[in-house]
Amino acid sequence: METMLDGAIRRAVIIGNGFAGAENQSIGLIRALGLSNHHSLYRVTRPRGGINRWLQWLPVSIHRKLDSVLRRLCGKPNHVSPFHSHNIGISNVLEADAHHIATMARETFHKDGPLLVVASGRDTISVASSIKRLASDNVFLVQIQHPRLYLNRFDLVITPRHDYYPQTPEAQRQIPWFLRRWVTPWEPPGRNVVLTVGALHQADSAALRVAASAWHDKLAALPKPLLVVNVGGPTGNCPYDLDLVNKLVVMLQNVLWSCGTIRISCSRRTPGKISKILVKEFATNPKVQIWDGEGPNPHMGHLAWADAFVITADSVSMMSEACSTGKPVYVIGAELCTWKFADFQNSLQKLGVARPFTGMENITESWSYPPLNDTAEAANQVIAALAQRGWTIPA
Repeated sequence: METMLDGAIRRAVIIGNGFAGAENQSIGLIRALGLSNHHSLYRVTRPRGGINRWLQWLPVSIHRKLDSVLRRLCGKPNHVSPFHSHNIGISNVLEADAHHIATMARETFHKDGPLLVVASGRDTISVASSIKRLASDNVFLVQIQHPRLYLNRFDLVITPRHDYYPQTPEAQRQIPWFLRRWVTPWEPPGRNVVLTVGALHQADSAALRVAASAWHDKLAALPKPLLVVNVGGPTGNCPYDLDLVNKLVVMLQNVLWSCGTIRISCSRRTPGKISKILVKEFATNPKVQIWDGEGPNPHMGHLAWADAFVITADSVSMMSEACSTGKPVYVIGAELCTWKFADFQNSLQKLGVARPFTGMENITESWSYPPLNDTAEAANQVIAALAQRGWTIPA
């Protein structure tokens, strides 16, 4: 019987926070490492509803305790809010318990080998680092997105370069002085820090081949070129209003002559007033199709079949996925972004993987670039770091 002596990692645990943008990064890394069918998902959950929406800035442990106190005072049942597993389509997700996972890693080590733990998002940091502390000889811990301080708690930190932007003088001036202690990385990137251009994701070549087949009947016969327009929603660091959407409408009308088809897709974050404008302007145009949120999400099919993209600047994830295809990516609203999000947009344009959308483009004139390959490159860094401990991931 095989034992841990071969140092092979054959299983992984993902610590999620219930948000697709963070969890997809962990799942994407696990895919790239070949462990898609050998991982379990646990979640760190926050109380939801009522006053809790205003308490998201608190550390999750303090938030839970405060919610418990408030529930007792109000005479409400004292329980943690249920999982929002519909965010990424996964049910039967367990609450992340550091002691339980660490004990499992220790007790099964000789039988099943080391455990890879991958976590993403601020709320997962405490649980993930506790697992490492409790089972340091049995676990390899990867934290995705910058944990800000005490980086030596993690075997590897994978984070976009723009997460180090707050260390620059220009960025410091954009942050209120009382927040700088918490927003600015406390340490420069060390040997256990892997810097990427964008966010990790699941849209690798294998996933796109599957999506191309799944969406063939719906998208293959559309007149070409197919321009996919991904609309997110305003954020604090990439704010926009109806003016930008009206500008987008005019720009799309200007390039419509050079498109065979335009497909517009809004996200869950898209305000209704924005999507209504797009529907009003294009619903009757035979060359334009708008996904209304009903039925299967066409996002992966769009990545596979599109000839070019127009994307609002608010989503690092959408931009990262599109820029991994090697197809033309045009961005609208980048000039409105501030802080590290502006730095991210600037880096994409400097690399030549994205261009500002002007409305003067001829979509039939394609252009290319070396696709972003952050997820695969990050996976290679994980494999190299594991090798330093004498551990491997079987091919």
